[in-house]
Amino acid sequence: MSWLIVAGFLIFFLGMALSIGLHELGHLVPAKIFGVKVTQYMVGFGPTMWSRRRGETEYGMKWIPLGGYIRMVGMLPPKPNADPTKLRTMSTGPWQGLIETARQASLEEIKPGDGDRVFYRKPWWQKVIIMAGGPAMNFLLAFGLFAVVIMGFGIPVSKPIVSVVSECVMTQAEQAKGQECTPAHPPTPAALAGLKTDDKIVSLAGKPVTTWEEATRVIRAHGAGPIAIGIERGGKPMTLNANLVAQDRPSIDDPTKIDKGAGFLGVSATVVMEKQGFGYAAGVMWDLTKRSAEAITRFPQKIVGVWQAAFGGGERDVTSPMSVVGAGRIGGEIAAAPVPVENKIVGLLQLLAGVNLAVGLFNLIPLLPLDGGQIAGGLWEGLKRGYARVRRRPAPGHVDIAKALPLTYAMAAVLLVMGTLLIYADIVNPIRLSG
Repeated sequence: MSWLIVAGFLIFFLGMALSIGLHELGHLVPAKIFGVKVTQYMVGFGPTMWSRRRGETEYGMKWIPLGGYIRMVGMLPPKPNADPTKLRTMSTGPWQGLIETARQASLEEIKPGDGDRVFYRKPWWQKVIIMAGGPAMNFLLAFGLFAVVIMGFGIPVSKPIVSVVSECVMTQAEQAKGQECTPAHPPTPAALAGLKTDDKIVSLAGKPVTTWEEATRVIRAHGAGPIAIGIERGGKPMTLNANLVAQDRPSIDDPTKIDKGAGFLGVSATVVMEKQGFGYAAGVMWDLTKRSAEAITRFPQKIVGVWQAAFGGGERDVTSPMSVVGAGRIGGEIAAAPVPVENKIVGLLQLLAGVNLAVGLFNLIPLLPLDGGQIAGGLWEGLKRGYARVRRRPAPGHVDIAKALPLTYAMAAVLLVMGTLLIYADIVNPIRLSG
């Protein structure tokens, strides 16, 4: 079983390496199209593991698989009255950008003929496209992986077909403890009514139902009392009469809330895997994107919980953020889980899709050294130039995002601390699928 955990961990990291490479490719391709000089394309950080030079660009991999970068000449314009043949360079990767700036090793002499190939001289919309290309690639990967799962493998769908008839009525607390039925527990309305496995529920209280959700809502809204249940058993229609009981149960729409006095029948649905269409996949992606964006707004609050779990012995919230190490551990658990291989593949694809979605959204935060900082700079430049054009004024100079370097240092330091905390927490108190 341990080798399966290692295999899942390695598969996840290979998937992440591919995601990183494609993210940087999202920057590289438009940069090349728009004529920006790109000197490096690297997956990873630290010492170089392997590299090859093709033309003016060095392509390679580094030993620390926690990100990547492309190095474009002239991302930061020169200071006013400075020698325009010398430009500061910066990388798309946040950590590499910090290292280069900290060492003050980003001065690079521009070769003859390269004046129009520097990043800062490009039109603002080209800058935005180049910097947005990385997150856009993450979104495409996330959608593609989710689409493979939803359209290729299918999703669990509850059908209004009885899979299990509960023997007795228990409280939610008793069910959570796994308590077995005793003579003190009354039989369920379903058992008393004579419902059996594979019975298909077609109507409730004279109203047709076609989905399990419809059946559940009708039962709960009915509350305690008699109800007619139309079923099909072996292809033959039948009507059974049940006397529902009232129970306090978690809400269908918000499981954190309780529906008081909801009707209870005592049957479980049959769950089948059904492939869905493109429209359904797009809807799921949109919903997940909104939820992920909302989660990012609560990121600082979640980090406090991670700190408490790492150093205070608190319980780790399963919805708390995790590092690539934690995600790799989840990948190992998925690979080692006692489920069919198809389920493992689906689990790993969903994990990679979720990580890509989160990375893409996080990179859009309009702060350097994230891609969103450069995107914000390009949009601000476009806004200034558009305003000047409308007012018939001279075009303003290029936006110098170098002025934001103090904030970049602070933001990079915060990212470094948070990343280290998440890795530590994922080692000493990780999130586990098994709880």
